[in-house]
Amino acid sequence: MKVTLEKNEKVAQMVFGSIYPLYLNRLEKKGRTKEELNQVIEWFTGFDPMALQTLIDDKVTFKTFFQKAKIHPNAHLIRGVVCGYRIEEIPDEFEVYKQCRRMEKLIDELARGRKIEKILRE
Repeated sequence: MKVTLEKNEKVAQMVFGSIYPLYLNRLEKKGRTKEELNQVIEWFTGFDPMALQTLIDDKVTFKTFFQKAKIHPNAHLIRGVVCGYRIEEIPDEFEVYKQCRRMEKLIDELARGRKIEKILRE
């Protein structure tokens, strides 16, 4: 599937705080914890739990969320398919969409029971 400018913009304007509870709910159903979710997000973005909560409270968009993030240097190692999109084939011009899919891939791996050590590509 191909990413379009419209799809990138739609994701960029979504409020991170409205999606975070969906991530958490999915993980808790699979027996994972909020702490594990926050650990994965912190590894990927550099946001500690307090900074993450501030971003949620401020109702920042994904665009702002990723602009403020310090994406981990090993984020390029996150590969695979999420929602029909192969992450490594998403063009760099759709940076917000690409980062969102990378984060979703990490969350997906967590939900599937993968060990944290493997998810955090050190």
